[in-house]
Amino acid sequence: MVLALFATALLLTQGGGGQEPGFPGTATGKAPKVEIPWNRLYDYPEIYAHLDRLMETWPEFVSMTVIGHSTENREMRVYTLNNPATGAPEDKPAMWIDGNVHGNEVQGGEVVVYTAWYLLENYGSNPRVTELLDRAAFYLLPMVNPDGRAHWFNEAHSASSSRTGYRPIDNDRDGVADEDPPNDLDGDGHIVSMRKYVPGEGTHRLDPDDPRVMVRVPANDKGIRGDWILLGSEGIDDDGDGRINEDGLGGYDMNRAWPSFWQPGHVQYGAGPYPLYWPETRSIARFLYEHPNVAAVQSFHNAGGMILRGPGTEGFGSYPAADVRVFDELGEDGEKMLPFYRYMIIWKDLYTVFGGFATWTYEGLGIISFTNELWVNRRLYPDGRGSRSNADRHFFDDALLMSAGFIDWHPYEHPLYGSIEIGGFRKDVGRVPPTFLIEEMLHRNALFCLKHAEAMPQVVIEKVEVTPIEGAVRAIDVIFRNERPIPTRTARAAGSKIGAPDVFTITGQGLEVLAGGFRSDRFRPERIELAEREPERLLRETGIGGRREVRVRWFVRGTGTATVGWEGEKGANVSEVVEVR
Repeated sequence: MVLALFATALLLTQGGGGQEPGFPGTATGKAPKVEIPWNRLYDYPEIYAHLDRLMETWPEFVSMTVIGHSTENREMRVYTLNNPATGAPEDKPAMWIDGNVHGNEVQGGEVVVYTAWYLLENYGSNPRVTELLDRAAFYLLPMVNPDGRAHWFNEAHSASSSRTGYRPIDNDRDGVADEDPPNDLDGDGHIVSMRKYVPGEGTHRLDPDDPRVMVRVPANDKGIRGDWILLGSEGIDDDGDGRINEDGLGGYDMNRAWPSFWQPGHVQYGAGPYPLYWPETRSIARFLYEHPNVAAVQSFHNAGGMILRGPGTEGFGSYPAADVRVFDELGEDGEKMLPFYRYMIIWKDLYTVFGGFATWTYEGLGIISFTNELWVNRRLYPDGRGSRSNADRHFFDDALLMSAGFIDWHPYEHPLYGSIEIGGFRKDVGRVPPTFLIEEMLHRNALFCLKHAEAMPQVVIEKVEVTPIEGAVRAIDVIFRNERPIPTRTARAAGSKIGAPDVFTITGQGLEVLAGGFRSDRFRPERIELAEREPERLLRETGIGGRREVRVRWFVRGTGTATVGWEGEKGANVSEVVEVR
């Protein structure tokens, strides 16, 4: 019996037992080659270990490069997904996906791993996945802030701490850095809250239906007061300055340190002394500058259920209408794919962000870019109407986690406050989903990435026509079409001359290229914008719009074989041979 069970388990883990390849999301008849439990979160080494397993299983499709090191010398690994049989990654449109920009916003790392896993597991069995991985490349950085993630997993934290990187910063400007962080007073691995019983002198009372919940006593003229006061996060006054937890570890923000509308620290907290000062951001910027084929960017944060695009600040103004149409199409589709997520403009619908990453990759590099804030608490409730109130949080915790998410109030002798109580929700409650909802969150957001990736430019030569003009002179008309929503050059890139313009070429032995240009009227071939020089190599700053075409006409003298083609940074080059007689 034991041997039979072992054999069955072995077959399942190896994708055997007559299972079909691929794991598209349907429930029967499929088994993944690499089993990864998606009902938990993984620490820094485990994230890389999962991606290394994918690289070992699909060595022809996955490679890894260390692009830099964090402040604490952890590796910044970019995993590249590409099918070498269809070309090198730098010769294809590519998507950059990253996560865990803030150390405590951990599930972004899992989304990056899930995206890679889903693509690889379904290559060869799912036609759309196969087509996508054949024509595009993916650059995946699971942890922008590996230091913050490592500290959040391995040390005592709250749901909101360990956001920063870990270079010492003097947050309270007293001449000493990181000298008064939160303290895990009871040693349970979680930074929760402190409260003190002060009969008739407090600001709060206990909820009569649930004594775990603190209810503020409203201001009144009757002298009614509560019996409890809240003392903030668990900790002591380490530096003896009369304040608690005012100078925690680190203190910089890698989503405030990019060149786009960067502002110094007194305006934008965590920005650093100048843009790209932090080693993590500098290594990412260097990689993106060296890979102009990146045509789509997705960065994952938490929480709140948002699909965010720039501008980050009102002062930037509006994005060009042509690019907004692309943002809107993808963002509105995202709202349909991600329950209770909202498609939003950062400064207008959320708050002002100076020096944001996704604003820089669009405004500075001309790439269609989104930031998703993963997880929304409304997903906890069947009707989506649950609130963030403590009463609702406790109901969910009691009913579906058997009260595992809350640390009950318990006594502690504090060196300053005397007899107090410590309690509250664990660090992995609130900003991250409970275990049984993790996989759904990962899948929906990964598939939003793939929809974004499918929208990257794909140029085809739709038609080539040779027309005799006079004597040995011929006109060669070519229609180049971009079949996808994202243009080969965004309006932002074209307007600011970011990157290189598209190039339309004609070559051929025995042919003299007399003139060439872009046709402005499909029915009147004489309406053409002729190039002043180098007609065999036409430059177009505006590229080819999303789902649009560009008509080119060349005039040549002679006969022979001509090759017409298109080259651009954001798509795979195309060419076609035509006989000129």
